[in-house]
Amino acid sequence: MKNKKIWLSSPHIGQNELQYVNDAFSTNWIAPLGPHVNAFEQGLQVETQTKHAAALSSGTSALHLALILLGLKSGDTVFCQSITFSASANPIAYQGAIPVFIDSEIDTWNIDPTLLKSALEEAKQNGKLPKAIIPVHLYGMPAKMDEILSIANEYGVPVIEDAAEALGSSINDKPCGSFGDFGVLSFNGNKIITTSGGGALLSDNAEIIEKARFLATQARDSAPHYQHSHIGYNFRMSNVLAGIGRGQLEVLNCRVGARRNNYERYKQYFSKHNSDGFDIKFQEEPEGYYSNRWLTCILVDPTTNKGLTREVIRLAMDEENIESRPLWKPMHQQPVFANSKCYLNGVSDKLFENGLCLPSGSNLTEEEFERIFNCLDTIFSKYN
Repeated sequence: MKNKKIWLSSPHIGQNELQYVNDAFSTNWIAPLGPHVNAFEQGLQVETQTKHAAALSSGTSALHLALILLGLKSGDTVFCQSITFSASANPIAYQGAIPVFIDSEIDTWNIDPTLLKSALEEAKQNGKLPKAIIPVHLYGMPAKMDEILSIANEYGVPVIEDAAEALGSSINDKPCGSFGDFGVLSFNGNKIITTSGGGALLSDNAEIIEKARFLATQARDSAPHYQHSHIGYNFRMSNVLAGIGRGQLEVLNCRVGARRNNYERYKQYFSKHNSDGFDIKFQEEPEGYYSNRWLTCILVDPTTNKGLTREVIRLAMDEENIESRPLWKPMHQQPVFANSKCYLNGVSDKLFENGLCLPSGSNLTEEEFERIFNCLDTIFSKYN
């Protein structure tokens, strides 16, 4: 009989969430909108230091609305970080627009400002600048936002900051999600806090967020009957799920602390093997950067690790019912985007080839860590 599954990043639910959910039931506020939605949005504004937030059905819907609000149409282009989950790129295609993928820099593993500037200059010369730039804070590590914003401002292109993995992360104490013209959050079941499924759109522009709420509730005009002058979407968050989010937001700092502790624990563990001649690398924080360490990720280059690969580790852990996953497969390698234009330097290809995400849930137990480390010890013993 197999051991109990150790998940990569499972939900971590407490008691406060249930109290808010019970309140939604007892007051019959079950449908979308309601007091928990309002309070959750206010909490997100405080946490991210943004002026306005719209709680939505997913991070994908938030990104989709941002693109709609920027007027993205068929044939337009959007510059998007290549190494990310497909949800960063899919909404571009929803609008019939064209994604252009930009490779990463090695410091944070996020969009490379140098490549971004080259791509924008070429687009300017061709007379067709993109409608938006979408950097992503990969695994909670902030992108080089100061450089990205400086370049974007030089060319007059709006920035949609994909902070889906980065709630609780910051640069010089400025929260991720507050840098771009829009910020996008996700509360999917595997994120640092969850509403089961959900997301949020952030902005300091009140008019923009009000229009996002309008579009997200089927774009119903102000009339006693159902009247629609615009195409709308069913993107709003329910009061029940927002109740979960309120409880989760109250313990965000604890969840971030637990995930950062996981990172330090893994780093300490691998240091003993690195002293034996291995060279396991981590996603390091540049000065002034603070990552929520949503997932702890390692790089295992076989040329510096006695032939050991990330796939050897992944398969061995899988045999022990321990979930780990390769880093995101870059969008420029995805079959669905095979014909897309891209600006590459080889960084994201190498990250995908050698990168592995380790179990990183804030609810990992001592027993589970012992199982993980025992499995890893067995692997390393075979390569010593």
